[in-house]
Amino acid sequence: MKEQELPLQDRRDAGRRLAQRLQGHVDASALVLGLPRGGVPVAAEIAHALGATLDVMVVRKLGVPGHEEFAMGAIASGGVQVLDKPLIQRLGVDERRLESVIDHERHELERREHAFRGDRAYPSLTGRQVILVDDGIATGATMRAAIHAVRRLGAEHCTLAVPVAAPESLEALRPEVDHVVCLAAPEHFASVGQWYRHFDQTSDAEVSTCLRRSNDTGTT
Repeated sequence: MKEQELPLQDRRDAGRRLAQRLQGHVDASALVLGLPRGGVPVAAEIAHALGATLDVMVVRKLGVPGHEEFAMGAIASGGVQVLDKPLIQRLGVDERRLESVIDHERHELERREHAFRGDRAYPSLTGRQVILVDDGIATGATMRAAIHAVRRLGAEHCTLAVPVAAPESLEALRPEVDHVVCLAAPEHFASVGQWYRHFDQTSDAEVSTCLRRSNDTGTT
């Protein structure tokens, strides 16, 4: 997709367009992992189009204290923790404050995993082809943690699929995966939401509905 074709209609539109790009690169044996919350509606469309399994990879951004929109790292399912140590040192975030942020986000990660998965076991990634999906990439911190998590959990092949991304963040992530599908990486990138006509916050209920519908159609 060229920049002039933006904005996207909504997350489902983004997922359908990504699915078209993924045809021929992956098959129905792939595991599609959406990053909650916003990445799951995108991932649901991809999984449906490919006839693949849908699940979630829960990732939490570690926001800088007082400026939480800026990521100093992230944590993900499987006990993965990624820190931007140069940034942490430059901003003077001490160990006590860092551990406080990590502890808070770990509790939220565990809450979301239970809310979305309940007692259902986490799918085995060993030897699997995995597609990691989000609704966009700004800093790349959460996606980097997700990539590290699926690698640690044994994924054989990792594809990164996102509708839109900041160019520098996308290029930084590219060497960490086997394949990248991105509809657009606009030069003047300020936020993910600016490239969508409709970008309402995705709720826990919507994530659960996407997963339940996928399960009902036999793709989990």
